Amino acid sequence: MYLNKAIIIGNLTRDPEIKALPSGAQVASFSLATNSVWKDKEGNKKEAVEYHNIVVFGRQAETSAQYLKKGQSTLVEGRLQTRSWEADGVKKYRTEIVADRVQFGPKSDGASSNFDKSKQSNDTEEVKNDEIDYPTEEINPEDIPF
Repeated sequence: MYLNKAIIIGNLTRDPEIKALPSGAQVASFSLATNSVWKDKEGNKKEAVEYHNIVVFGRQAETSAQYLKKGQSTLVEGRLQTRSWEADGVKKYRTEIVADRVQFGPKSDGASSNFDKSKQSNDTEEVKNDEIDYPTEEINPEDIPF
């Protein structure tokens, strides 16, 4: 059995670029940055950043190009793929994640930091009012049809 699966959560390093293939299908490309933080033997904080190339096809490419912006947090789930080509007599390689699923994170435009506290409490009250009312009656297991 083989498995080629990549799941990453990171921030966009640039706005997505969208192009059309000769078949008419849409393809969007962008890159995500992920970081790792740790302490070395001396207790100093260290940080490393990895950059991941992402490719998205079809309708998800269109929505990604429309709604994603540089700096926004995003979850990408897909498979790793390495392409090769020759340019100026030199063989070049590019490893990228071909996305099966792109999930948009919260927008990083600062809107959440300007959020009004009174509106936040009203939203919480609305959620409480929309809770599910479960039946209080007892369920008899013999009434279940399976």
